[in-house]
Amino acid sequence: MAFDAEIRQALIEQVRRFVTEKCIPLENQVGETDEVPQEIVDEMKQLGLFGLAVPEDFGGLGLDMETECLVAFELGRTSPAFRSVAGTNIGIGSQALVLFGTDEQKEKWLPGIASGDLVSSFALTEPGAGSDAGSLTTKAIRDGDHYVLNGTKRYITNANKADLFTVMARTAPDVKGPKGVSAFVVERDTPGVSVGQPEKKMGQQGAHVCDVIFEDARVPVDNLIGNEGEGFKVAMSVLDKGRLHISAVATGMSERLIKEMVAYASERVQGGKPIIDHQLIQALLADSQAETYAAKCMILDAAKKRDAGENVTLLASSAKLFSTEANGRVADRAVQVFGGAGYITDYGIERFYRDARIFRLYEGTSQIQQIIIARELKKKGAADLL
Repeated sequence: MAFDAEIRQALIEQVRRFVTEKCIPLENQVGETDEVPQEIVDEMKQLGLFGLAVPEDFGGLGLDMETECLVAFELGRTSPAFRSVAGTNIGIGSQALVLFGTDEQKEKWLPGIASGDLVSSFALTEPGAGSDAGSLTTKAIRDGDHYVLNGTKRYITNANKADLFTVMARTAPDVKGPKGVSAFVVERDTPGVSVGQPEKKMGQQGAHVCDVIFEDARVPVDNLIGNEGEGFKVAMSVLDKGRLHISAVATGMSERLIKEMVAYASERVQGGKPIIDHQLIQALLADSQAETYAAKCMILDAAKKRDAGENVTLLASSAKLFSTEANGRVADRAVQVFGGAGYITDYGIERFYRDARIFRLYEGTSQIQQIIIARELKKKGAADLL
C-alpha cells in the first residue's frame, strides 16, 4: 500500500526513537555477546518490524518499497545485527511467498512471519554455488506427493533461529543451469533437516549464519512455490527487492558514520583548532556526504519506480553496487578521521568498519551487480538508453 505522508512520518519517527533509545545504547553489548537481547526482539515484534513487507491481509504493515527503504535508512543507523533479527522476515525469507505463494501457503505462514512468531530464512547459497545460483546441486526429487531433498546450504542468515526455510533445489538434475531449479518452503522440524553451529565472522556479531543440511528430507508437494523450474525466477524477483532494502540499510550506516565523524572532528583539536577546520579532514567528510546523498537518491528513485510497477532490475543492481561500495569508503574514511581512536574498540568505529564489509557480498556481490547491470544494458540496447 502507499502510505500517506502523516502515517509514513509517524512510522519513521517511531523507528528512529527505537533505534536511538533502545538499540544504539546496546551496540557494544551485542558486539561482545554476539546476541541481541530478547527484550529488543520482543519490542521489534510490537513495532511490527517483522511484517514490514507482508500484506495487511496477513497481519503485516504492507509497506510500499519507498516507505520500506525509508524505514531501512533508520534501521541502518545502528549495528546491523538489530536489523538482521527481522531482516529475513522482511525480505528474502518471506517475499517468495508474498510474490509467488498460493492463497493456502500465504494463509498458513505469512501471519506468523508478520508477527515474528515464525522466523523465515532464505536457503540459496551452497558450498560450491553462491553468485552462480544456476550451479546449485541440492536436489529435490519427486516421490509421490512429496519431494525428497538432499544437499547442503551455506552461510544461511538466521538459520539457527528459523522455523521456515525458502529453499532453492534442483528438481531436474539433468537440466543444467537455472531452468532446473525450483523453490520450496521447508519447515525446520521436517525430519532430515539439520542446522550447523553459527559461524565465527569478521563482523556483524549478533547476526548469525549457519549451514543447513538436508538428508532425505521429505517435503510435501504443496510446499512448492510457483511451478517446477521457476526457482531462479522466484529468487531473482526476491533479490531485486532485497537489494534495495540492503542498499538503504548500508546508506543508513553511512549517515550514522558521517554524524560520528562530524561530532568527533568538531571536538578533536590538533594544531590549535578542531580537526574539522583542516581541509584534508573536510575533504573526507565532503566526499562521504556527497556519495551518501547520491546513494540515497538512487535508492528512492528505484523504489518509487518499483512501486509504479516498473522493472527495476537494472536500477536495483545499480543502487546496490554504488551504495554498498560507497558505504565501504565512508567506513574507511571514518577510521581515518578518528585516527588511532578509530582503531580502538571503545569508540565503535572499527566495529562499523568490519560490519560494513558484508554489504558488498550478500544479496549478490559487487561483481555480480556489475554483470547484471551490463546484461540489462545489453537487453535494452543503445536505442532505448537515449
